[in-house]
Amino acid sequence: MTRINLLPWRQALAQRRRKYFLVFLLAFACVALAAVWLADQVIDQAIDRQVTRNSHVSKDVAAQDARIKTIDDLQEQSQQLAERMKVVQDLHEARSAGTQLLDQLARAVPDGVHLHEVVARGDSVSISGSAESSQDIAQLMRSLEASQGAHATRLQHVRAEGADGRNEFQLMVRQGESTEAQP
Repeated sequence: MTRINLLPWRQALAQRRRKYFLVFLLAFACVALAAVWLADQVIDQAIDRQVTRNSHVSKDVAAQDARIKTIDDLQEQSQQLAERMKVVQDLHEARSAGTQLLDQLARAVPDGVHLHEVVARGDSVSISGSAESSQDIAQLMRSLEASQGAHATRLQHVRAEGADGRNEFQLMVRQGESTEAQP
């Protein structure tokens, strides 16, 4: 019988398998390292793209904030201009108020009434004078109430003066558009 020693063949096969295993293990480690490096590169590029987008968005937000500030400034200037225009319009409307008041007063004064003093303070006018009778004073008050721009005519006092029976009076008239009566 021939004796065959299979042990070196098995050892050689085991060493070859170990060698292949180590080569495959080294190749797998290289491939794994390459995959990790590639993933790292891809993630870094994605991060860089996102940082670029964020900086672009930040620039756009800053530009929009500047536009909003400009719009707010323009709205404030517009409001100030509107207030100035209202003041100018009020002054323009009030410019001829004194003339209109004197014109209306001249038209409202009935015969028998003599005015001594007309004093305007703000939107109220104090009128003092004398009348032949109380009916003349009442007619003056009705005429002033009926005129445009005057309202809330109020009689302050009436005194009978002198032997001829003349009545001294004082009226307060408020000017304006409102028709509310003052007490």
